[in-house]
Amino acid sequence: MSKLFQRFVFVLAVGVLSTLGLGFALGQFGWFGVHASGEQDGAYRQMGVYAQVLKRIQTDYVTEPNMDKVDAGALHGLLESLDPDSSYLTATEYKIYKDHPAGQAQIGLTVSKRYGYATVVSVVPGSPADREHLSDGDVIESIGDHSTREMSLAIIRLLLEGKPGSTITLSVIRPRKAEPDKITFTRAEIDEPALSQQQYDNGSILYLKPNELTAERVDEIAAKIKTAGKTRKILLDLRDCSKGDEAQGLRLANFFIANGTLATLTGQRFPTQTFTADPSKVLTTAPVAVLVNRGTYGAAELTADAIEGNKRGDVVGERTFGEGSVQKTITLPDGAALLLTVAKYEGPDGKKIQDEAVTPTVEVDQAFDPFADDETLPANKDDQPLNKALELLRAKNS
Repeated sequence: MSKLFQRFVFVLAVGVLSTLGLGFALGQFGWFGVHASGEQDGAYRQMGVYAQVLKRIQTDYVTEPNMDKVDAGALHGLLESLDPDSSYLTATEYKIYKDHPAGQAQIGLTVSKRYGYATVVSVVPGSPADREHLSDGDVIESIGDHSTREMSLAIIRLLLEGKPGSTITLSVIRPRKAEPDKITFTRAEIDEPALSQQQYDNGSILYLKPNELTAERVDEIAAKIKTAGKTRKILLDLRDCSKGDEAQGLRLANFFIANGTLATLTGQRFPTQTFTADPSKVLTTAPVAVLVNRGTYGAAELTADAIEGNKRGDVVGERTFGEGSVQKTITLPDGAALLLTVAKYEGPDGKKIQDEAVTPTVEVDQAFDPFADDETLPANKDDQPLNKALELLRAKNS
């Protein structure tokens, strides 16, 4: 059996997976001008075109190509054309991914992919990344000598972790700078900031900044709201809140929403799940406002979208990042794997958060660094989104 034919058989196996959803994606995104008709012959036609392209590359390219790299590159591109979280892992990558120990030291970044490259979603205050002044929206062009454009998101996140005291070098593109900065970081064990709180207007407004939405942190928020009483207005600051579990984001929203849909999880072959508010879980009926920015990600977006979609309170700040999906791991015969997005969260309005993010009811650009001083909360005079949220809450009756 020729190597070319072996590759064709392998790609045809991927074509079988297309009948489970990938074939639709190929046509949807217009690979090689083929549009999915929902019929199996369309998938086979696409595989035939792919085999022809492989043959042309092998016989006509300027030098003899490494066909294994060509195959891997094509499959990486195929999966990443779907969304940032879908990934193709080679057999070697998948083994490293499975064997990688949890709880490794980090540099304090949450990353995703935008425009093909790793992009900073948020930075943990006081972390190595924060000390080098990385911020939301910075682009990581390369890790060491390897372009992040050629890496799956799963591998990028894995490479950012390592043993405490180990180093990693990133090339970072910052806004308004033509050349990337090459920065070497020392990995460290990162602790998320504690729940921040503040009182405004003689205690009539309780400000809470959770930084993450773990079960323990949402428990803390619940305790603070209960202590504050049902009449105290709540200002929930979810800016740069990028870690946590989607279930906890919905649980937090339910503290404020008595009735209605919080979110829906849907997919082509995924059983639809509708998350409905439970009146017994409501902790306050007082006015609430939520602060968001482009570092608001995942679970925090579910909270903000549920509050906005149910008209329970104002959402103030910048458009969020856009993340809310479920992945399934599909192993392949050669030891490689697909991390395939099989479902996405929709807000109460039916819009998919990963596709459209959350647009605030009141948009206010964030023109300051809320963590410039780790010992203090944001200063009112510099924090225009905070000022606007306080203004809106003051205008509401408890």
